[in-house]
Amino acid sequence: MKKVVTFGEIMLRLATPDYLRFCQATEFTATFGGGEANVAVSLANYGLKPEFVTRVPKNDIAESCLKELHKYGVGTSHVVYGGDRLGIYFLETGAVARPSKVVYDRAYSAIAEIKPGMIDWEQVLAGADWFHWTGITPALSQGAADVCLEAIKAANKMGITVSTDLNFRKNLWKYGKTASEVMPALVEGCDVILGNEEDAEKVFGIKPEGFDVTATGGKVQAAEFESVCKQLMQRFPRAKKVIITLRGSINANHNTWAGVLWDGKQLFQSPSYDITHIVDRVGGGDSFMGGLIYGLLTYTGDDQKALNFAVAASCLKHTIYGDFNMVTVAEVENLMKGDGSGRVSR
Repeated sequence: MKKVVTFGEIMLRLATPDYLRFCQATEFTATFGGGEANVAVSLANYGLKPEFVTRVPKNDIAESCLKELHKYGVGTSHVVYGGDRLGIYFLETGAVARPSKVVYDRAYSAIAEIKPGMIDWEQVLAGADWFHWTGITPALSQGAADVCLEAIKAANKMGITVSTDLNFRKNLWKYGKTASEVMPALVEGCDVILGNEEDAEKVFGIKPEGFDVTATGGKVQAAEFESVCKQLMQRFPRAKKVIITLRGSINANHNTWAGVLWDGKQLFQSPSYDITHIVDRVGGGDSFMGGLIYGLLTYTGDDQKALNFAVAASCLKHTIYGDFNMVTVAEVENLMKGDGSGRVSR
């Protein structure tokens, strides 16, 4: 069984019910979520052995969070305790022409105050096949960025595949450093790089010529992003695969969804899905990453199938409430085969 280690922050998610705006809500639905934890849950559902590493306070809310991860089969034996609070984010789900909104309340969270040396990465990564992090983690604080770099260097030394989701979040980079200053040293140690149509531009200034994400009309042409993949691989020569997710936003409830993968020689393009009634798109990119890691570890040498699995898995996530993608390999593979009918299974 393949072992995958992910590192990052998990938060309490408080969402307004029934498409209510923040100013209308009198109650919030509480769940948990966070980029790297979401990936770990996907991998557990696919039968792999994920280990999620983070720092949380020693209190009942953090314990409830870890128990939620245990329920899905995610290991937390290397979680570090300390600090005073678990981060929170508030979600207002958009509809039609009104976009969703996220408000973060994660300043001074336990992981934001993490320091180098708090985690024994060689012990954590012993026996691991893969290590995954996202650009959200180094955005939290200098300490989080330093610990992330510690983990990447240890994984490189141990010959473990390292992946990143660039995940640029402008509202998080508040501690005096920009993503462009911090991210290059971290991405240099990565074998697999995932981003969307904005990440490469916002972090590295790399973009496809003549492309405007706000003017796609829901149609994103995969071939336009071959140049982005090539430029990222030139900038980070350790990378063996660069993947771009392609979201065409018709409105808040209706998106097209696809992806491309560049292996240094060939551009693989996935089928495009028309997602007409989105239930919850938060965690969509994480579900793609979870599917991609599973695909690359399982369908060895078949990058096309790995990409198709990632896109199909993420398509299904858009139908599931909460951050976690609670689907099975069989469900994803059925969609890959073209069964998107949604007929009752009995």
